[in-house]
Parts: sequence; C-alpha cells; structure tokens
Amino acid sequence: MAALNVSPQEQSEILMQALPHMLRYDDSTIVVKYGGHAMGGDGERDFARDMVLLEQSGVNPVVVHGGGPQIGAMLKKLGIESRFSGGLRITDKATVEIVEMVLAGSINKQLVGAINAQGGRAIGLCGKDGNMVTARKVTRPHEGGDGEPPVDLGFVGEPDRIDVAVLDAILGRELIPVLAPVAAAADGETYNVNADTFAGAIAGALHAKRLIFLTDVPGVLDKDKNLIKELKVDDIRELIADGTITGGMIPKVETCIYALERGVEGVVILDGKIPHAVLIELLTDHGAGTLITR
Repeated sequence: MAALNVSPQEQSEILMQALPHMLRYDDSTIVVKYGGHAMGGDGERDFARDMVLLEQSGVNPVVVHGGGPQIGAMLKKLGIESRFSGGLRITDKATVEIVEMVLAGSINKQLVGAINAQGGRAIGLCGKDGNMVTARKVTRPHEGGDGEPPVDLGFVGEPDRIDVAVLDAILGRELIPVLAPVAAAADGETYNVNADTFAGAIAGALHAKRLIFLTDVPGVLDKDKNLIKELKVDDIRELIADGTITGGMIPKVETCIYALERGVEGVVILDGKIPHAVLIELLTDHGAGTLITR
C-alpha cells in the first residue's frame, strides 16, 4: 500500500480525532451489510481493509453481504429468467439452488478471501450454519388490491428464529464472520432471505452497537435531495407519511426500525462507494451518512 503524503502533525490530528471513537466502540459488535452494487474492484479491497482495521482496533465486525446483481448475471448466463414482485425475486426451486451457489459459495468466499488478503481472519457462513437463522416463507399481497390472492414468491423467506451461538463462539477471537443471507426453514427447505432483513435480524439478536447499510445512495434524503444526517424513528414515520421517503428506501428504513426495536443502538445508511465509508462514519466527528436512533 502506497504511503500517504501526510505530515506528522496531520497524522497526529487524525489520530486524536479517531482515538475517542475507537475507545467508544471497543469490544462492541458492528454489523455491516455490504451490498451487491458496492462489491468488486478497489472498493472491495478498501472495504476488506476497513474490516481488518476495525477488528485489530478491538471492534467485533460482522459482515452480511448481498449479491442481487451477481445472482441476476448467473441466472442470465444459465438462461433462467429473473422475475420480481415488489422488489423481491420470485425464487423457484431451480433459482434457489443458483442463489445458494452464488451467495453462500462464490460471493461469500470471494469476500472471505479479500479480508484474509488484507491480514484478517475471516470465516464464511450462512444462515444454515449452526441453525443461525431459521426462515419462514414470505408471501406478498397482490398489487391488484383486495380480493386477489397473494403473490407466491417461491423459496423467499424471512428470519423466524435467530440463534447466535455460532457467532458468540467466533466474536472476540480475532475472527471476522462473513454471512450469506441463505437460511433453512423448520422443514429443511432452503430459502433466499433479503440481505437487509437478514442483517437487521442478526444485529438485533446480537444487540449490536451499530448496524451499517452500505448502499448506492448517500443516505436518507429530504425533498430537496439533501442528506439528512440524523433521524429518530418518529421522524421516519412522518417522512414516509408525507412522501419524502419512497420506493426502495421504505423497506430499508423499516428494517432499521425493526433492528432498533430489538436492541441495536444506532443504524446508519450510507454510500458504500465512498472509499473507507465505514471508517469515516465510525471514527470521525462528521460521519458519512444518515444515523437513525430511537
């Protein structure tokens, strides 16, 4: 890694700003959801380096990754049509096998390798391991309105029960768990779980100090498209009601509320394409996205 052209005085000022934050998060659990659009290239290397630095600084990072674009590319390569309802992939038996292969296989191990290459010790897992996440089937109301049968999304699930025994055995032992959002139901069937929802459930079960969503937007924006740096849960409900928060941001902030209600201290939505966005958020005074608290 090339040396930065920073004077000793500037280095000391950076450290003086970062150290109080490092002490604040010492021995705390931070869950980071790393999205499919932010993956790959130099950004992945920087992200891996950030996770290693956090672990070496006494923080317990837990990474949950997505992979929608990669799943779509693999399905297209195999000639399998992708279908969606309300932003959720309709997942038949053939598709869920590909989803598991891509998420728990290639993407998971790629990210584990990236973290290990930066000097960390990552371990790749999915919701099936140690019955960490037990899923239940998701259905979605039909867009046609009342009286229409719900849309069958196939093998799409949501967290039903969380058992963090495996994570408890890993955290604090210089290991960085990297989790793929694939889980089994009580009957043994495999389900594709939305990565945001998966991360929220894990963060809640671990009572994480922070849940960080790395996305492709700066955070929650006001009606003039300016970043809102801090929000309370009641603020979010008002912004949804008046139409400020719309589209795909609604389920994301609803996951934030879910996690806060289960014991997460704060949730941050920020742009994962900003180099070292996680470190800027956690270890500087000004942060990098929207912080949501109760």
